[in-house]
Amino acid sequence: MTRQEKDQQIDILVGELNANPNFYLTDIADFTVEKVSQFRRECFKRNIRLVVVKNTLLRKAMEKTGRDYSELFVSLKGSTSIMFSEVGNEPAKLIKSFRKKDAKPALKAAYVQECSYIGDNQLEALINIKSKNELIGDIIGMLQSPAKNVISALQSSGAQLSGIVKTLSERPE
Repeated sequence: MTRQEKDQQIDILVGELNANPNFYLTDIADFTVEKVSQFRRECFKRNIRLVVVKNTLLRKAMEKTGRDYSELFVSLKGSTSIMFSEVGNEPAKLIKSFRKKDAKPALKAAYVQECSYIGDNQLEALINIKSKNELIGDIIGMLQSPAKNVISALQSSGAQLSGIVKTLSERPE
C-alpha cells in the first residue's frame, strides 16, 4: 500500500468516525468465509456498517479527528473490525445473538454516546444502553401517565356524582 493510499484510507476513516457517534471494535479473525458472510448480512439487516481496518491507520485516523480516543488505543492489537451504527446498543445485541453459535466475534472496545467501553466484559452493559427512540418513548409514557390518571379520576367521579344525583332525585321527600 503506497503512502497516498494510506492517506486516503485515513481520510475515509476520519470521515466515518466523525459521521458515526457509535462504533464498536471487534475481532472476527477466526471466522470462515461463510461466517463472515453471515455476519455481514446480519449487520446489513440491522443497519450496521462493518469495516476491517489496519490498527495503525485506525489509530492515526482517531488522532486526526480531534476527539479523545486514547482509551481505545490499548485495544488496537491483532485483527480489528469496526462496526458503525446509529443506534448505540444494536451492535452489542448482534454480537450477543451471533455468539449463541460461536465464541466470536469478540468485543475489543466500543465508543457509544461519547463514552469508552474497554473489553469483552462490557457487552452486557452495552446491550442495556437505551437508544434515543427508547428514551423518548419512556419519557412520553411518563408524561402521559399523570394525565391518564386525572382523566380516569374525573370519569369515575362523574359516574359517581351522577349516581348520587339520581339517587337523591328519586328519594321521596
